[in-house]
Amino acid sequence: MRLVPVSPTEPVPAALLADYFAERAAGFPTPGGYRPATADPAAFAPPAGVFLLLTEDDGAPLGCGGLRSLLPTDAGARSEVKHLYVVPAARGRGLGRVLLGALEECARAAGAATLVLDTNRSLEAAGGLYRSTGFVPVPPYNDNPNATDWYGKALD
Repeated sequence: MRLVPVSPTEPVPAALLADYFAERAAGFPTPGGYRPATADPAAFAPPAGVFLLLTEDDGAPLGCGGLRSLLPTDAGARSEVKHLYVVPAARGRGLGRVLLGALEECARAAGAATLVLDTNRSLEAAGGLYRSTGFVPVPPYNDNPNATDWYGKALD
């Protein structure tokens, strides 16, 4: 497997994001209630952020995920995980954990003191992944209409 930083506007990551948004819309608890919201691609550009593409060694896409900087808090610099996605055929292989770990390392390298993310409780596997990797519930830090749960993790 390979993890490479890319722009989310490149064809392969853009196609993965389109699949991600379509899957979320189809499975959202309230039909027609999902509102896709894409961050400005510049938010995922170094040094403020990164967008990672996970592929097989032969280049077949497995997943993607982004990291962007948020305004700091009293606890220090903050990064946010966005659009963590593993293609359905590759699920169950621990690839979400691989992507999340790589994004966490990028956040540390960028000097973030805290890593945050939001999700919807209908994504039970995602919530389980976040809790099993040390994320804890935090008060809402944004107004994402798709989110029901917010998590944070101190980066030591």
